[in-house]
Amino acid sequence: MVKLLLGIVILANAANLSFISFSTFRYGGAIDPFAHTIVLMAIVIEAFVTAVGLAMILNAYRHYRTLDVRKLRKLRW
Repeated sequence: MVKLLLGIVILANAANLSFISFSTFRYGGAIDPFAHTIVLMAIVIEAFVTAVGLAMILNAYRHYRTLDVRKLRKLRW
């Protein structure tokens, strides 16, 4: 589960980085401040999502004593 959460965080960081890099195309080399504000808000939201994900991981480990996704998937039904 920790690897899945880290993968989601890395994916969100890559999206933010590409959003910032593509913001220079609009003004011909100048940086668009709107892209920075959007990315800043996305970073804040991503921090909250990461905190909730870590809380879910901690609760799953406390309750089931495992973080193996294959074992936890069997508990669905």
